[in-house]
Amino acid sequence: NLAFQEEMECLNNICKAVSNMQEKKIGALIVIERKTPLGDIIDTGTSVDAAVSTELIQNIFYPKSPLHDGGMVIRGDRIASAGCILPLTANNELSSQLGTRHRAAIGMSKNSDAIVLVVSEETGIISIVKQGAVTRYADYDMLIDALKDYYWHEMPLNDKKGARR
Repeated sequence: NLAFQEEMECLNNICKAVSNMQEKKIGALIVIERKTPLGDIIDTGTSVDAAVSTELIQNIFYPKSPLHDGGMVIRGDRIASAGCILPLTANNELSSQLGTRHRAAIGMSKNSDAIVLVVSEETGIISIVKQGAVTRYADYDMLIDALKDYYWHEMPLNDKKGARR
C-alpha cells in the first residue's frame, strides 16, 4: 500500500529529525495540522511548501537559520510554512521548566486539534503536546506511537494541491 508507505516515511522523517535535534539540543516547535485548518497560522510564517524530510526540518531549526525561532506547520505530507507565530497560553501556573516554545505549543493545541512537538534547546527534552496536555521526556518510539495514533490513522494525506485552508 503506497499511501501507507508514504505516511510511514513522512512520520519517520519527522521523528528522526526530532531525535537528532534532541541529541544536539537544537530547539524546535513543530505543529502537525489535523482537521482544524491552520491557514491563519501558516500565513504568519514563510511559505516552504516542501516534502517532509529529516534534513529540511533540521536545517530550518538550525540555530543560525532565519526561520529557527518560530513554529513549523506540517500539513499532510508537506512542510507548509516555517517561522510561524503561534498563540501563547495564558496559563500562569505552568512549570518554570517550560519556556516560550512550550507556552506556544500549549496555546496552539488548545486552539486547534493539532499535535505539537517541542524540543527544548536548554535540556534537549522532547515534549508531545495535544489538547493542552504536555507529555515530556518523549523518545523516538513514543513519537512514532503518538503520531500514528493521534494523526496519521485518523486523516489521509492531503491531496498534492494542499486544498485545505
